[in-house]
Amino acid sequence: MSFLGNIIWLIFGGFMIAIEYFISSLILMLTIVGIPFGLQTMKLGVLALWPFGTQTGYNPQASGCLNTIMNVIWLIFGGFIIALTHVFWGIILAITIIGIPFARQHFKLAGIALTPFGRTIG
Repeated sequence: MSFLGNIIWLIFGGFMIAIEYFISSLILMLTIVGIPFGLQTMKLGVLALWPFGTQTGYNPQASGCLNTIMNVIWLIFGGFIIALTHVFWGIILAITIIGIPFARQHFKLAGIALTPFGRTIG
């Protein structure tokens, strides 16, 4: 079922979301300061390509104040807007019964878009 869900996701917008993440990742990686943030948007882009059946969680070895500081910077300079966009599309998709699984994936992406540092995708 996750394979079919991923194919439908890609056809109806997931591919475009992933392309946006990859383009923004490349733009962020043009500067040395933006490389860590570009890596996180790359992580979001990979998750946006194939969200069904993909588990996310926290990396126990990546705890510390550096991840917290990076998450705060991320949240201030764009993470909040990205998360709001995913929440908006999740609410729109949750209106219909058919859209509920896709809404759940947008909510999963919104959670990671808020604090991507220290998260794992697997």
